[in-house]
Amino acid sequence: MGEFEGHRVRFFGLVPAGVRCLACQPRGARLALARTDGAVEVYNLTANYYQEKVIPGHEARSVESLCWAAGERLFGAGLSGDITEYDLSRLSAARGVDGGGGPIWSMAANGSGTRLAIGCEDGSVKIFQVVPGGIQFERNLDRRKGRVLCLSWHPSDTHISAGSIDTFRLIDVASGQTVQRIMVNHHAEKVKRECVVWAIALLSGGTVVTADSFGRVQFWDWEQGTLAESHAVSTSAALSLAVSEKEDSIVVGTSTGATYQLQLLPVKLGGQEKRWVRTKPFQHHSHDVRAVAHSPTALISGGLDAQLVIRPLMEKMQKKGYDAALRKFTFPHRRLVSCARKARLLLFQFSQHLELWRLGSTEETGKDGEVLPLCRMPEHLVQLKSKGPEHIYCSCVSPCGTWLGYSTASRFHLYRVRCDGDGVSLRKV
Repeated sequence: MGEFEGHRVRFFGLVPAGVRCLACQPRGARLALARTDGAVEVYNLTANYYQEKVIPGHEARSVESLCWAAGERLFGAGLSGDITEYDLSRLSAARGVDGGGGPIWSMAANGSGTRLAIGCEDGSVKIFQVVPGGIQFERNLDRRKGRVLCLSWHPSDTHISAGSIDTFRLIDVASGQTVQRIMVNHHAEKVKRECVVWAIALLSGGTVVTADSFGRVQFWDWEQGTLAESHAVSTSAALSLAVSEKEDSIVVGTSTGATYQLQLLPVKLGGQEKRWVRTKPFQHHSHDVRAVAHSPTALISGGLDAQLVIRPLMEKMQKKGYDAALRKFTFPHRRLVSCARKARLLLFQFSQHLELWRLGSTEETGKDGEVLPLCRMPEHLVQLKSKGPEHIYCSCVSPCGTWLGYSTASRFHLYRVRCDGDGVSLRKV
């Protein structure tokens, strides 16, 4: 083998964006993921969780909730107050509709995928119909004080559960009125403080599952308005939950970075009576787990540490193999570093700017594996900021180092790079 030098690059200060929300395609094979910078990613569950698509972020578009509707259509909503449909073929935000209630904190699609419910800052819950070419406002449901932080449809599409601060309520979709309003019990706390219902799920049997800021997962009988079970899964907040399709397993994400699984198991072997039991704790994240999803064969979690973790359920696996392996997606799947070999330059891509560096050099020689001292340190030549709110999607520097280009969702920019004794200059072409 020939001799070569390896450069240890430690000056790329990339901070990956955390995972804000997840959405599994109902009876489908895709997983949608939204990050804190507004970017949306789509993974294929049947192709080893391959990242199929990436829609770049936007400074004016935050995504608080994602959901699939009408089969292959993906919708997102956020604090901008708009409901956005994504064009998965053009990898862009196709169209947006104003929700009419201020910032949108939550969104959910009904079981048939024909209607969307959004929870707004002003305490209202609004229904939109999914029609060809977009969505259409249908009606307002009963409005109460306090922002609606989480939503869930009943599988029969007759009721919606809405979680807020210190309370959650059940709304009859046909009449639009609140049929049950339940105060979350926090009187056992020594310090009186707000109890935030961060996540909610409405099961087919008439049970409401809530995850709150006291670290509890609680099961409520919504007809009687009583608490059936309560599980203290964490000493801090329980931020997210997801229910399996058969409603016999729940995954919960917490602010300590831990995820927990609860399963519906018989009290006695072979008996008919069943209870929810916390069975498996996992510690795969270092920060808040803001999003979880439950596929038929795996527990999926995303945290503010930017990691996407897929943990297969071993009892669902027929045989050991690659499908049964734990997966952690830590680094971006796109190329963010471009190299100009002849000019010894490196181009680093960030969300809204580019950095051009010149590699350091050495005049020393040494043995295999030896670290050589530098006679010239790496040099930061130029920082190029992107204009406008769109994030940079891709970038490249030519092998000779004289051309630099980058692209957003709508525009392509090309620059001529000139290096002389006085420094580096850029001229837009």
